[in-house]
Amino acid sequence: MDEGQPVKYGYMVINEGKIEGIYEEEVKEEAGEVIDAKGKLIIPGFVNTHGHTGSTLLRGAGDDLPLNTWLKEVMWPMEQRFTKETTKAATSLAIGEMLKSGTTTFLDMYHLHMDQTAELILESGMNGVLCRGMIGLCSKEEQAEKLKESVELYKTWHNSGDGKIKVMLAPHAPYTCPPDFMEMIIEKAHEHGIALHTHLSETRKEVEEHIGTYGKHPAEHLSELGFFEGHALIAHGVHLSDVELSLLARKGTYISHNPKSNLKLGSGVADVKKMKEKNIRVCLGTDSSASNNTLDMFEEMRFASLIHKGVNEDPTAVSARDILFMAAQNGGKALQYEKKGRLKKGYDADFSIVEPGGMHTLPDPEERIVSHLVYAHKGSDVTDVFANGKQLVKNKELLTMDEEKIRFNAREALAKLRR
Repeated sequence: MDEGQPVKYGYMVINEGKIEGIYEEEVKEEAGEVIDAKGKLIIPGFVNTHGHTGSTLLRGAGDDLPLNTWLKEVMWPMEQRFTKETTKAATSLAIGEMLKSGTTTFLDMYHLHMDQTAELILESGMNGVLCRGMIGLCSKEEQAEKLKESVELYKTWHNSGDGKIKVMLAPHAPYTCPPDFMEMIIEKAHEHGIALHTHLSETRKEVEEHIGTYGKHPAEHLSELGFFEGHALIAHGVHLSDVELSLLARKGTYISHNPKSNLKLGSGVADVKKMKEKNIRVCLGTDSSASNNTLDMFEEMRFASLIHKGVNEDPTAVSARDILFMAAQNGGKALQYEKKGRLKKGYDADFSIVEPGGMHTLPDPEERIVSHLVYAHKGSDVTDVFANGKQLVKNKELLTMDEEKIRFNAREALAKLRR
């Protein structure tokens, strides 16, 4: 994913978790371990910039409902019954699924047992951003307690595990966080230099209601409150006006595009073509597997490319290379990992090995590598995954997690929920 063409026959040297160099001639120096990936593709690890790992057990629950109904009648009531063990089973399942399909870094906006999630990230060897999601439709005392909990999470875990874990402050959305609560969160973020993340303009209904209540669009309102003055990442951005898009471009805000979730919930299609024209930094996220229903970034790339060609009636709206950058390097920068998302000297050794020999990727002429990655490959084509130079998946098997145990615990946790 450097500016030039792919290295077609080459050698990558990794030392102490970093890429020491990429060469087109054979490396003669002695190596501690040599991995022969002849005939396979080496790609940067994907960065999933928006999700809710605890929702994995609710995959398929409440299908075919609009967002507001789905949240209030299915998701939130079910999650009120989650225990620590339920959340662990769901998060472990999500991490395992992401790892086996080539994701090495992810963001988790959730509200239950986030310390446990941090421990699971370290055990798995992945990189993760913790966001204690805060809903402000409660008393002032509860709001203060949620914010305190979020700041403590930052103080405890930010940059732990040699930088594997990061923490952002995450008000859930403008429609669930009144302006005075938003101001409290923003003030605390600026005080400690903490990045911010929120859902924004996901549905037309929430935008219209916000305008009706406050007389201004949500992004404009957040800007007045100071939300975009530091590092900020928003999820969705489906219904942003031209004025708001220009505002976010000026502020250098990142947008996590979640095409599959937005389509399934009937929220609409974000105007990524216009975002590109305004040089807004777009990255990709899956959202939760309850609204997706997978955490496979290959699928997310394919949807992101095809829907924008279709709705714009323009096959040049986004290119396969654009999409790869969104899934890797743009995502790394959005989550403040400056040395992830690219195979380059000095970058973290986060990468996947992909098997190109399936019938769905034939014929495989060299000039179609990028095309095949976006339009043909699947998460199941990933054979090996490394993060920070450590191998986490080998020959499609998890090395740092017990997949059989993950499957068993997930089924048991769901059975208890049903009972």
